[in-house]
Amino acid sequence: MPTDKKTGPFVIGLTGSIGMGKSQTAKLFAAEGVPVFDADAVIHALYAGEAAAMIEAAYPGTTKSGVVDRAALSKSLGHDPGALARLEGLMHPLVAERRDRFVAGADAPIVLLDIPLLLETGVTVDALVVASAPEHVQRARVLARPGMSEAKFEALKARQMSDAQKRAQAHYVVITDKGLDHAREQVKMILADIRAKLN
Repeated sequence: MPTDKKTGPFVIGLTGSIGMGKSQTAKLFAAEGVPVFDADAVIHALYAGEAAAMIEAAYPGTTKSGVVDRAALSKSLGHDPGALARLEGLMHPLVAERRDRFVAGADAPIVLLDIPLLLETGVTVDALVVASAPEHVQRARVLARPGMSEAKFEALKARQMSDAQKRAQAHYVVITDKGLDHAREQVKMILADIRAKLN
């Protein structure tokens, strides 16, 4: 008899604009035993391996010793939205393949996909969690990063949906500017709610 019961794990998508505390929130989920797919780490590995030759062919002079030089790539892309879109077109299928493999191979009832541009790239998830903080906190965090400038921050922000847009689509929001314990309690509550729904 046909059933609409979902096969595979329950997939949480975690996103948040730059400087909103998304990576730290992902670590809190991991600490609760949830397997985490880290899209940034996957891209980093691809830049050091499979994607390097492809990127060098598309953007000559952006690799060193067979590894993508992020600074050179960033310079090569400049402020050309078309060049960035082409790079994303090269990378997204490779990341998606690894993401699908991660979900299919997960031996856990709940998994988490940590993806910065989750909403912008239309990844399907069962529940959306957005890491968020007030705009002044976000700005201070990002501008404290090495090599960051106001112009760079504004350019990065312009590529992403606003925090308000993301929050409007979220099933859950984790507020990250009130300390680690506060964020941890929110993560525990989210997981308790999801587990209750799954049972």
